[in-house]
Amino acid sequence: MRLATLTSGGDCPGLNAVIRGIVRTSSAEFGSTVVGYLDGWVGLMEDRRMDLYDDAFIDSILLRGGTILGTGRLHPDKFKAGLEQIKENLADAEVDALIAIGGEGTLKGAKWLSDNGIPVVGVPKTIDNDVDATDYTFGFDTAVSVATDAIDRLHTTAESHNRILIVEVMGRHVGWIALHAGMAGGAHYTVIPEEPFDIADICKAMERRFQMGEKYGIVVVAEGAVPREGTMDASLGEEDQFGHVTFNGMGQIIADEIKERLGYDVRTTVLGHIQRGGTPTAYDRVLATRYGLHAARAAHAGQFGTCVALRGEDIELVTLEESVEHLKRVPQRRIDAARIMFG
Repeated sequence: MRLATLTSGGDCPGLNAVIRGIVRTSSAEFGSTVVGYLDGWVGLMEDRRMDLYDDAFIDSILLRGGTILGTGRLHPDKFKAGLEQIKENLADAEVDALIAIGGEGTLKGAKWLSDNGIPVVGVPKTIDNDVDATDYTFGFDTAVSVATDAIDRLHTTAESHNRILIVEVMGRHVGWIALHAGMAGGAHYTVIPEEPFDIADICKAMERRFQMGEKYGIVVVAEGAVPREGTMDASLGEEDQFGHVTFNGMGQIIADEIKERLGYDVRTTVLGHIQRGGTPTAYDRVLATRYGLHAARAAHAGQFGTCVALRGEDIELVTLEESVEHLKRVPQRRIDAARIMFG
Protein backbone atom coordinates (compact mmCIF):
# COMPACT_ATOMS: atom_id res chain seq x y z
CA MET A 1 0.00 0.00 0.00
CA ARG A 2 1.13 3.57 -0.62
CA LEU A 3 -0.07 6.37 1.63
CA ALA A 4 0.10 10.12 1.18
CA THR A 5 0.03 12.76 3.89
CA LEU A 6 -0.01 16.54 4.10
CA THR A 7 -0.17 19.28 6.71
CA SER A 8 -2.52 22.21 6.13
CA GLY A 9 -3.58 25.38 7.95
CA GLY A 10 -1.52 26.97 10.71
CA ASP A 11 1.70 25.32 11.84
CA CYS A 12 1.67 23.57 15.17
CA PRO A 13 4.14 21.82 17.50
CA GLY A 14 3.79 18.07 16.97
CA LEU A 15 3.12 17.98 13.23
CA ASN A 16 6.45 16.28 12.55
CA ALA A 17 5.74 13.71 15.24
CA VAL A 18 2.53 12.76 13.40
CA ILE A 19 4.42 12.45 10.11
CA ARG A 20 7.04 10.28 11.80
CA GLY A 21 4.33 8.10 13.35
CA ILE A 22 2.66 7.57 9.96
CA VAL A 23 5.93 6.71 8.19
CA ARG A 24 7.32 4.36 10.82
CA THR A 25 4.03 2.54 11.38
CA SER A 26 3.44 2.10 7.64
CA SER A 27 6.95 0.75 7.16
CA ALA A 28 7.31 -1.39 10.29
CA GLU A 29 3.82 -2.92 10.46
CA PHE A 30 2.78 -3.07 6.81
CA GLY A 31 5.86 -2.65 4.62
CA SER A 32 4.16 0.33 2.97
CA THR A 33 5.59 3.53 1.54
CA VAL A 34 4.55 7.12 2.22
CA VAL A 35 4.67 10.25 0.09
CA GLY A 36 4.33 13.74 1.57
CA TYR A 37 2.71 16.61 -0.33
CA LEU A 38 4.31 20.00 0.20
CA ASP A 39 2.53 23.12 1.46
CA GLY A 40 -0.84 21.57 2.17
CA TRP A 41 -3.65 21.39 -0.37
CA VAL A 42 -1.71 23.63 -2.78
CA GLY A 43 1.06 21.04 -3.07
CA LEU A 44 -1.49 18.30 -3.64
CA MET A 45 -3.11 20.24 -6.47
CA GLU A 46 0.26 21.17 -8.01
CA ASP A 47 1.67 17.66 -7.51
CA ARG A 48 4.63 18.82 -5.42
CA ARG A 49 5.71 15.92 -3.28
CA MET A 50 8.56 14.09 -1.62
CA ASP A 51 9.04 10.46 -0.66
CA LEU A 52 9.23 9.86 3.07
CA TYR A 53 11.46 6.99 4.20
CA ASP A 54 11.76 5.27 7.56
CA ASP A 55 15.31 6.47 8.09
CA ALA A 56 17.46 8.58 10.39
CA PHE A 57 15.98 11.81 9.05
CA ILE A 58 12.40 10.78 9.84
CA ASP A 59 13.52 9.62 13.27
CA SER A 60 15.09 13.02 14.01
CA ILE A 61 12.03 15.15 13.20
CA LEU A 62 10.27 14.12 16.42
CA LEU A 63 12.09 16.95 18.22
CA ARG A 64 11.35 19.64 15.65
CA GLY A 65 8.53 22.17 15.67
CA GLY A 66 6.75 23.26 12.52
CA THR A 67 6.38 20.77 9.66
CA ILE A 68 8.96 19.37 7.25
CA LEU A 69 6.24 19.31 4.58
CA GLY A 70 5.39 22.98 4.88
CA THR A 71 1.84 24.20 5.20
CA GLY A 72 -0.52 26.73 3.71
CA ARG A 73 -4.12 27.63 3.01
CA LEU A 74 -6.21 27.37 -0.15
CA HIS A 75 -9.49 29.13 -0.83
CA PRO A 76 -12.38 26.62 -0.68
CA ASP A 77 -13.56 27.54 -4.18
CA LYS A 78 -10.14 26.82 -5.70
CA PHE A 79 -9.92 23.64 -3.66
CA LYS A 80 -13.25 22.30 -4.90
CA ALA A 81 -12.51 23.35 -8.49
CA GLY A 82 -9.36 21.21 -8.34
CA LEU A 83 -11.05 17.90 -7.48
CA GLU A 84 -10.25 16.16 -10.76
CA GLN A 85 -6.65 17.40 -10.66
CA ILE A 86 -6.31 16.07 -7.11
CA LYS A 87 -7.63 12.66 -8.18
CA GLU A 88 -5.27 12.61 -11.15
CA ASN A 89 -2.24 13.54 -9.05
CA LEU A 90 -2.99 10.87 -6.44
CA ALA A 91 -3.43 8.28 -9.19
CA ASP A 92 -0.15 9.28 -10.88
CA ALA A 93 1.66 8.91 -7.53
CA GLU A 94 -0.04 5.50 -7.04
CA VAL A 95 -1.48 6.67 -3.74
CA ASP A 96 -4.07 4.39 -2.15
CA ALA A 97 -5.14 6.68 0.69
CA LEU A 98 -4.53 10.20 1.98
CA ILE A 99 -3.95 11.19 5.62
CA ALA A 100 -4.80 14.87 6.07
CA ILE A 101 -3.39 16.58 9.16
CA GLY A 102 -5.04 19.86 10.13
CA GLY A 103 -7.66 21.79 12.01
CA GLU A 104 -11.31 22.51 11.34
CA GLY A 105 -10.82 23.85 7.82
CA THR A 106 -8.52 21.00 6.80
CA LEU A 107 -10.86 18.37 8.22
CA LYS A 108 -13.77 19.95 6.36
CA GLY A 109 -11.70 19.68 3.20
CA ALA A 110 -10.88 16.06 4.03
CA LYS A 111 -14.58 15.30 4.50
CA TRP A 112 -15.39 16.88 1.14
CA LEU A 113 -12.74 14.76 -0.57
CA SER A 114 -14.08 11.67 1.17
CA ASP A 115 -17.61 12.51 0.05
CA ASN A 116 -16.24 12.72 -3.49
CA GLY A 117 -14.65 9.31 -3.53
CA ILE A 118 -11.12 9.87 -2.26
CA PRO A 119 -10.00 7.53 0.56
CA VAL A 120 -9.13 9.88 3.43
CA VAL A 121 -8.26 9.61 7.14
CA GLY A 122 -8.02 12.79 9.22
CA VAL A 123 -5.73 13.81 12.07
CA PRO A 124 -6.95 16.76 14.20
CA LYS A 125 -4.42 19.55 14.66
CA THR A 126 -4.89 22.90 16.38
CA ILE A 127 -3.26 24.70 19.29
CA ASP A 128 -6.72 26.11 20.08
CA ASN A 129 -8.05 22.66 21.14
CA ASP A 130 -11.36 23.45 19.42
CA VAL A 131 -12.06 20.15 17.61
CA ASP A 132 -15.12 18.82 19.41
CA ALA A 133 -14.65 15.13 18.60
CA THR A 134 -11.41 14.74 20.56
CA ASP A 135 -10.51 15.43 24.18
CA TYR A 136 -7.26 17.16 23.21
CA THR A 137 -5.44 18.17 20.06
CA PHE A 138 -1.65 18.09 19.92
CA GLY A 139 -0.02 21.51 20.03
CA PHE A 140 -2.40 22.73 22.71
CA ASP A 141 -0.23 21.59 25.60
CA THR A 142 2.81 23.29 24.06
CA ALA A 143 0.93 26.55 23.50
CA VAL A 144 -0.35 26.55 27.09
CA SER A 145 3.15 25.81 28.41
CA VAL A 146 4.63 28.72 26.44
CA ALA A 147 1.90 31.08 27.59
CA THR A 148 2.21 29.94 31.20
CA ASP A 149 5.96 30.49 31.17
CA ALA A 150 5.42 34.01 29.85
CA ILE A 151 2.85 34.76 32.56
CA ASP A 152 5.23 33.42 35.22
CA ARG A 153 7.89 35.87 34.04
CA LEU A 154 5.47 38.78 33.79
CA HIS A 155 4.44 38.41 37.45
CA THR A 156 7.85 39.52 38.67
CA THR A 157 8.24 42.50 36.34
CA ALA A 158 4.66 43.66 36.90
CA GLU A 159 5.12 43.50 40.67
CA SER A 160 8.44 45.34 40.50
CA HIS A 161 6.89 48.27 38.62
CA ASN A 162 3.42 48.31 40.19
CA ARG A 163 1.89 47.66 36.78
CA ILE A 164 -1.08 45.92 35.29
CA LEU A 165 0.06 43.66 32.47
CA ILE A 166 -2.29 42.43 29.75
CA VAL A 167 -1.22 39.17 28.12
CA GLU A 168 -2.90 38.48 24.78
CA VAL A 169 -2.88 34.84 23.69
CA MET A 170 -4.25 33.00 20.68
CA GLY A 171 -7.87 31.91 20.56
CA ARG A 172 -10.06 33.19 17.74
CA HIS A 173 -13.32 31.53 18.66
CA VAL A 174 -12.55 29.57 21.82
CA GLY A 175 -10.67 30.37 25.02
CA TRP A 176 -9.01 27.09 25.96
CA ILE A 177 -5.46 28.49 25.82
CA ALA A 178 -6.39 31.60 27.80
CA LEU A 179 -8.36 29.57 30.35
CA HIS A 180 -5.62 27.00 31.00
CA ALA A 181 -2.69 29.44 30.85
CA GLY A 182 -4.53 31.94 33.03
CA MET A 183 -5.24 29.32 35.66
CA ALA A 184 -1.77 27.71 35.50
CA GLY A 185 -0.02 31.10 35.56
CA GLY A 186 -2.08 32.56 38.39
CA ALA A 187 -3.60 35.36 36.31
CA HIS A 188 -5.94 37.68 38.16
CA TYR A 189 -8.50 37.88 35.37
CA THR A 190 -9.07 35.91 32.17
CA VAL A 191 -11.15 37.02 29.20
CA ILE A 192 -12.32 34.51 26.58
CA PRO A 193 -14.57 34.58 23.47
CA GLU A 194 -17.23 32.34 25.00
CA GLU A 195 -18.28 34.99 27.52
CA PRO A 196 -18.36 38.67 26.45
CA PHE A 197 -16.58 40.76 29.07
CA ASP A 198 -17.57 43.91 30.92
CA ILE A 199 -14.58 46.23 31.18
CA ALA A 200 -16.02 47.59 34.43
CA ASP A 201 -15.66 44.14 36.02
CA ILE A 202 -12.01 43.92 34.99
CA CYS A 203 -11.36 47.40 36.38
CA LYS A 204 -13.06 46.52 39.67
CA ALA A 205 -10.90 43.41 40.02
CA MET A 206 -7.71 45.38 39.39
CA GLU A 207 -8.77 48.26 41.69
CA ARG A 208 -9.56 45.78 44.44
CA ARG A 209 -6.06 44.28 44.18
CA PHE A 210 -4.41 47.68 44.58
CA GLN A 211 -6.67 48.58 47.50
CA MET A 212 -5.70 45.33 49.24
CA GLY A 213 -2.01 46.11 48.90
CA GLU A 214 -1.25 43.94 45.85
CA LYS A 215 0.37 46.55 43.61
CA TYR A 216 0.12 44.73 40.30
CA GLY A 217 -2.25 42.66 38.17
CA ILE A 218 -2.14 40.15 35.31
CA VAL A 219 -5.02 39.91 32.84
CA VAL A 220 -5.02 37.17 30.18
CA VAL A 221 -7.01 38.00 27.04
CA ALA A 222 -7.85 35.62 24.19
CA GLU A 223 -7.44 37.44 20.87
CA GLY A 224 -11.06 36.75 19.91
CA ALA A 225 -12.58 38.13 23.12
CA VAL A 226 -15.37 40.67 22.68
CA PRO A 227 -16.92 43.20 25.08
CA ARG A 228 -20.46 42.84 26.34
CA GLU A 229 -22.78 44.90 24.19
CA GLY A 230 -23.03 48.49 25.34
CA THR A 231 -20.06 48.37 27.74
CA MET A 232 -17.30 49.85 25.57
CA ASP A 233 -16.44 50.68 21.98
CA ALA A 234 -14.43 47.89 20.41
CA SER A 235 -14.71 45.81 17.29
CA LEU A 236 -12.95 42.94 15.61
CA GLY A 237 -11.17 43.44 12.32
CA GLU A 238 -12.28 42.53 8.82
CA GLU A 239 -12.35 39.01 7.40
CA ASP A 240 -9.59 37.85 5.07
CA GLN A 241 -10.14 35.79 1.91
CA PHE A 242 -10.41 32.61 3.95
CA GLY A 243 -13.11 33.98 6.26
CA HIS A 244 -10.70 34.50 9.18
CA VAL A 245 -11.00 37.69 11.19
CA THR A 246 -7.92 39.91 11.30
CA PHE A 247 -7.97 41.12 14.88
CA ASN A 248 -7.42 44.71 15.98
CA GLY A 249 -5.55 43.86 19.17
CA MET A 250 -8.12 43.34 21.92
CA GLY A 251 -5.37 43.15 24.54
CA GLN A 252 -4.24 46.69 23.76
CA ILE A 253 -7.84 47.94 23.58
CA ILE A 254 -8.47 46.59 27.08
CA ALA A 255 -5.16 48.03 28.34
CA ASP A 256 -6.00 51.50 27.04
CA GLU A 257 -9.43 51.39 28.64
CA ILE A 258 -8.09 50.30 32.03
CA LYS A 259 -5.45 53.03 31.97
CA GLU A 260 -8.03 55.67 31.10
CA ARG A 261 -10.45 54.56 33.79
CA LEU A 262 -8.02 53.82 36.63
CA GLY A 263 -4.92 55.82 35.78
CA TYR A 264 -2.57 52.92 36.46
CA ASP A 265 0.48 52.02 34.40
CA VAL A 266 -0.78 49.32 32.01
CA ARG A 267 1.34 47.44 29.48
CA THR A 268 0.47 44.80 26.89
CA THR A 269 2.34 41.67 25.82
CA VAL A 270 1.09 39.87 22.70
CA LEU A 271 2.49 36.34 22.54
CA GLY A 272 1.26 35.69 18.99
CA HIS A 273 3.12 33.10 16.96
CA ILE A 274 5.56 32.34 19.77
CA GLN A 275 2.89 29.96 21.01
CA ARG A 276 3.02 27.99 17.77
CA GLY A 277 6.75 27.68 17.39
CA GLY A 278 9.51 25.65 18.95
CA THR A 279 9.85 22.13 20.26
CA PRO A 280 6.64 20.34 21.26
CA THR A 281 6.21 19.26 24.87
CA ALA A 282 6.59 15.60 25.80
CA TYR A 283 2.79 15.29 26.03
CA ASP A 284 2.31 16.65 22.52
CA ARG A 285 5.05 14.43 21.10
CA VAL A 286 3.40 11.34 22.54
CA LEU A 287 -0.14 12.32 21.51
CA ALA A 288 0.95 13.29 17.99
CA THR A 289 2.91 10.05 17.59
CA ARG A 290 -0.11 8.02 18.68
CA TYR A 291 -2.32 9.94 16.25
CA GLY A 292 0.07 9.15 13.39
CA LEU A 293 0.28 5.48 14.34
CA HIS A 294 -3.50 5.03 14.55
CA ALA A 295 -4.15 7.04 11.38
CA ALA A 296 -1.78 4.75 9.47
CA ARG A 297 -3.49 1.69 10.90
CA ALA A 298 -6.92 3.06 10.01
CA ALA A 299 -5.82 3.71 6.43
CA HIS A 300 -4.42 0.20 6.05
CA ALA A 301 -7.65 -1.22 7.49
CA GLY A 302 -9.69 0.69 4.91
CA GLN A 303 -11.45 2.77 7.58
CA PHE A 304 -11.81 5.84 5.40
CA GLY A 305 -13.92 8.90 6.07
CA THR A 306 -12.71 8.80 9.67
CA CYS A 307 -10.61 10.92 12.00
CA VAL A 308 -8.46 9.80 14.92
CA ALA A 309 -9.55 11.18 18.29
CA LEU A 310 -8.43 10.99 21.92
CA ARG A 311 -11.20 9.69 24.14
CA GLY A 312 -10.02 9.35 27.72
CA GLU A 313 -6.75 7.40 27.47
CA ASP A 314 -7.55 5.71 24.16
CA ILE A 315 -7.24 6.73 20.52
CA GLU A 316 -10.50 6.02 18.72
CA LEU A 317 -11.95 6.69 15.28
CA VAL A 318 -14.81 9.10 14.69
CA THR A 319 -16.37 10.12 11.41
CA LEU A 320 -14.99 13.15 9.62
CA GLU A 321 -18.49 14.57 9.80
CA GLU A 322 -18.45 14.30 13.59
CA SER A 323 -15.00 15.92 13.78
CA VAL A 324 -16.21 19.13 12.11
CA GLU A 325 -19.79 19.27 13.35
CA HIS A 326 -19.14 21.73 16.19
CA LEU A 327 -16.35 23.83 17.63
CA LYS A 328 -15.42 22.69 21.13
CA ARG A 329 -16.10 25.77 23.23
CA VAL A 330 -15.24 26.26 26.89
CA PRO A 331 -18.33 25.14 28.86
CA GLN A 332 -19.90 27.39 31.47
CA ARG A 333 -18.82 25.13 34.34
CA ARG A 334 -15.18 25.65 33.40
CA ILE A 335 -15.68 29.41 33.14
CA ASP A 336 -17.31 29.47 36.58
CA ALA A 337 -14.47 27.44 38.08
CA ALA A 338 -11.85 29.78 36.63
CA ARG A 339 -13.70 32.83 37.91
CA ILE A 340 -13.19 31.68 41.50
CA MET A 341 -9.45 32.27 41.00
CA PHE A 342 -9.87 35.86 39.77
CA GLY A 343 -8.68 38.79 41.86
